Amino acid sequence: MTFSLVARSADGHLYGVAVASRFLAAGALVPAAEALVGAVATQAHANLAYRAQALALLRTGVTAGDAVAGLVAADPGRDDRQLAVVGATGDGATWTGPRCHPWAGGQAGDGWAAQGNILTGPQVIDALRDAWLARNDLPFPQRMLAALTAGDAAGGDRRGRQSAAILVVQRHGGYAGTGDELVDLRVDDHDDPVAELRRLLGIHHMLFGRPDPATLRDLTGPLAAEVADLLAATGHPVGPAGLDDALAAWTGLENLEERFVPGRIDPIVLEHLRRCAGR
Repeated sequence: MTFSLVARSADGHLYGVAVASRFLAAGALVPAAEALVGAVATQAHANLAYRAQALALLRTGVTAGDAVAGLVAADPGRDDRQLAVVGATGDGATWTGPRCHPWAGGQAGDGWAAQGNILTGPQVIDALRDAWLARNDLPFPQRMLAALTAGDAAGGDRRGRQSAAILVVQRHGGYAGTGDELVDLRVDDHDDPVAELRRLLGIHHMLFGRPDPATLRDLTGPLAAEVADLLAATGHPVGPAGLDDALAAWTGLENLEERFVPGRIDPIVLEHLRRCAGR
């Protein structure tokens, strides 16, 4: 009752799972990923043990295909399950048990695997695959979401929509570099979960995306004066500690601290500050 994608970035630095389903909180059950190791999706009659077991195998250098083959062979419930794995190199791998409810199936290629069950038809997996392969112009999380969106538009789960999730890991890619969860977003119960996931990912990018050094603007001259005026308009006037201190305090209150750069300002922060000041 689910369709999903597991994938690896071309440089091997990011791994992720995107999933949607007519099932409550599919993101709590289906995905698992570990930085520099791989990603796993377990679905249909999910075997949650697959998640830790597959990652443990990948950690030792076992290929995605061998990990899937080994886990499935050892599982008496394999005929009712789906499993997808991608590792640090090579093709992804997917398994669909013969008793999974139709339509059910999967495909895999270099660094990815897509699969689903109780779908409107094989076109859902075709759409996942085509969008993943075509949208390599996008950042990795947005590329995964584009693939999920394509699968949803192609019919998705034939029973309807309920939940969606995206998990992306990168070594030290999490909040303030203190963890590996670059993106971990879930929509557990919603009429249009993939669209809601897109909205959440947009907010996540604004709040937690890293500033692009090429677009940062120096806080000098008229821009510094404007920022000081905007901060005052939002109730955060520049004090004796200076502009940086006032801006750091405001960005922290707005949950934009990941975009704060001393002596400079991210255009995304500047636009948000202008909106907050009513300018």
